[in-house]
Amino acid sequence: MKVLLLEDEYSLRISVEEFLSDIGYEVDGYMDGAEAYDAVYDKSYDILLLDVNVPSMSGFEFLGKLREDEIKIPAIFLTSMREMEDLKEGYKCGCCDYIRKPFDLEELELRIDQALASYLQNDGSIVELDSGIVYDLKKSKLTQDSKEIVLRKTEKELLEVLIKNKNSIVSTQMFQDEVWGKYVEPATIRVQLNNLKKKLPDGIIQNRRGLGYIVER
Repeated sequence: MKVLLLEDEYSLRISVEEFLSDIGYEVDGYMDGAEAYDAVYDKSYDILLLDVNVPSMSGFEFLGKLREDEIKIPAIFLTSMREMEDLKEGYKCGCCDYIRKPFDLEELELRIDQALASYLQNDGSIVELDSGIVYDLKKSKLTQDSKEIVLRKTEKELLEVLIKNKNSIVSTQMFQDEVWGKYVEPATIRVQLNNLKKKLPDGIIQNRRGLGYIVER
């Protein structure tokens, strides 16, 4: 699971990054709202942890703009704000939870687990790619008319990156970062994507020459 952490207090950001990394999360930490906002469109994240009062773009503005773009990644605000109006503003922007500073890191872990579980229990865990063809994100299972289409591990991971970035172009660099986490030859990525495309009806995964690949729905 990949986490975007927006927090301008250095010591807290490092503490949260280290804690989440130790329990198996991959964390990208940012202190600037505009920089973090750009990162959402360059990478694929499973959850957002957002401070409110950060440079360039507040956490409220950050999440509000993402929701306007119909980006539905679950988000938790981490803030020292205690006024009810601030709480209302956070939920109005589209967060799924709100944790007040100072907080216990184990409490944060529980909140993240709950947010991810709630998100996957929504219809978003079942993605319809075409008539009769669906992918279950919870089970990592692709079916056509209820019959399973067997995918290799890498093929599943590639498809999940495309689904999480649905209607957006995914570059070769993004596939490399999200699936392999290290440098691989672009030809290797193309071969794996072509293998995946052969298992799906024509047109589900589309190539944008010179840019990348996209699933549109």
